[in-house]
Amino acid sequence: MKTWRIAGINFDHMHMGDLLRLAHDHPQAEIVALCDADPARMRTAKQNFAIPDSAIYTDIDRCIAEAKPDLVILCPATAHHADFVEQVAKHDVAILVEKPFAASLAEADRMIAATRDSLLVINWPLAWYPPHITTKRLIDEGAIGEVIEVHYYDGNRGPLYHRADKIEVEQDAALAEKAGSWWYSKAAGGGSLLDYLGYGVTLGTWFLDGRAPIEITTTIDTRDGLEVDEHSVTVARYATGLSKFETRWGAFSDPWLTQPQPKCGFVVVGTEGTIASYDYETTISMQTRVRPGIHTVPVDTIAAPYRNPIEYVLHCMETGEAIKGPLDPKLSRIGQQIVDSAMLSASEKRTVRLLP
Repeated sequence: MKTWRIAGINFDHMHMGDLLRLAHDHPQAEIVALCDADPARMRTAKQNFAIPDSAIYTDIDRCIAEAKPDLVILCPATAHHADFVEQVAKHDVAILVEKPFAASLAEADRMIAATRDSLLVINWPLAWYPPHITTKRLIDEGAIGEVIEVHYYDGNRGPLYHRADKIEVEQDAALAEKAGSWWYSKAAGGGSLLDYLGYGVTLGTWFLDGRAPIEITTTIDTRDGLEVDEHSVTVARYATGLSKFETRWGAFSDPWLTQPQPKCGFVVVGTEGTIASYDYETTISMQTRVRPGIHTVPVDTIAAPYRNPIEYVLHCMETGEAIKGPLDPKLSRIGQQIVDSAMLSASEKRTVRLLP
């Protein structure tokens, strides 16, 4: 069986360490190169995965030409996604971009155009959570009828409170990093809206079977002299009614340790029932016409190759199976339309039609 060669390029986003760990643990994958303009940012991954000095690069073109990866993992700051995809795509290599899709719809379209003859995948970590996968299965089976509302709340204490593998950072250290972090730079694509709204509206579009809203109303909260928001609320009007998507940096606790209140995740309302699907939980809550009382249902046990992005993408590359669901740029583009519309609405403080 083929061993797939994987390179990790740009370490702006701490999720690079998580994705590289998935590659390192995959029996058919080999990490053949790491690349970043700042060698210090690769140091932890180099140690964690025993990457030799000969596989460490600071030049992208040289990295790809010499290491010859089959798949490149990209984790740049959101505002630089299109630039990095265009540079890597020249080498005709498959690309996995860590969420969000892009800082704007125009940049997302640049990414799609650059990879027209190759593979582009947008990874949304929430897409791999068993409760959300279970929810989608039940929706597709008609368990709650036609989906008419999606309610989403998600976030964490803030992006500087943890590193790869969810290693915690002390509060004082996290706060001290704010001024110099790209997460808090408007030009770099920072802010809770760009960080988390794409999750909600992309998976929401998945739950809604690809349906897009008609108009968007968004408000954001900025304070303490910040350039970007730490809290946003978006109301989307669909033909079936209203849905709500809320993003939060500053949740009372990180959901992977202790679910805050409100809980992080989704509540999906259908014509015949409802589902509450919360991040990291082992059950979902459900009610239907037949059984109107709220009851818990164990989440599905997810089997390979649908447990994480690396095994799924390598499976699709090996079999020729099309990328489906939230990782498909076509579906993610609808999410990006909603995100762009939300940014416009927040900026102009008015309801806007969904941007084309």
